Amino acid sequence: MADAARGMGSLPVANVQALAETCNNGVAEPVPRRYLSKDPSAEEVVAADDSSHAIPVIDFRKLLDPESSEEECARLGSACHRWGFFQLINHGVPDEVIANLMKDVVGFFKQPLEAKKECAQQADSLEGYGQAFVVSEDQKLDWADMLYLIVQPRESRDMRFWPTRPASFRDSVDSYSLEASKLAYHLLEFMAKGVGADPASLRGVFQGQVRGMRANYYPPCRQAADRVLGLSPHTDPNGLTLLLQMNHDVQGLQVSKDGRWFPVQALDGAFVVNVGDALERPTLACRS
Repeated sequence: MADAARGMGSLPVANVQALAETCNNGVAEPVPRRYLSKDPSAEEVVAADDSSHAIPVIDFRKLLDPESSEEECARLGSACHRWGFFQLINHGVPDEVIANLMKDVVGFFKQPLEAKKECAQQADSLEGYGQAFVVSEDQKLDWADMLYLIVQPRESRDMRFWPTRPASFRDSVDSYSLEASKLAYHLLEFMAKGVGADPASLRGVFQGQVRGMRANYYPPCRQAADRVLGLSPHTDPNGLTLLLQMNHDVQGLQVSKDGRWFPVQALDGAFVVNVGDALERPTLACRS
């Protein structure tokens, strides 16, 4: 997504946070039809408590340990091949870096709408505050607002879209993006080993390429919780997506495999890693 974020835009749509406040305030304002899915349960969803169908968990510490690296690399290769998703524990990104980012992202979305609009998307770009990939006036819309930023390399940043409030926001994103980039490059090397490829060659494909960060906010929808989708079914066009879920009390992400949807029970402190289209055939999808 990062490479394509500039030069393409998204049609302006209503702010979902504002819609949620209107629809949830007891006045019974209906949820606009563009946000209502026809039948979100059309495909089978595997029971969330069926542990035999849980996406794999990979231990980054074991990947780094010479005594366990080969076995964990094999597990990683299998996870990429069979699922295209896995949870990564003991990843080494400092807790403080993640906590600072989460705090400032929450602080940004809690601001009044006019303050957030200072970072609004422009007509020719997906960067900034808004909603992505709205290309027609009648398409179904996601029940979410987003902030998308190009974060690395630093010279690729367009600071017009970077919030100045909270005051620590830019520093938090800078620290996090550096840590996430280092982790992603290490993962690419181990993924290559797991499938018998040259680690340096896979890392080289992505070295120096533009990388983005997307923060999604999904407001509650009390009227039609079973009819709205925070994020429509899709595949990611990039190489890797490292996903952090802030609220572990609300389960949302589902992974499609073999015609069924599998809920992802995000582990506290873990990354949910999605192997994107640039690394595998687009046979898997995700929704949340």
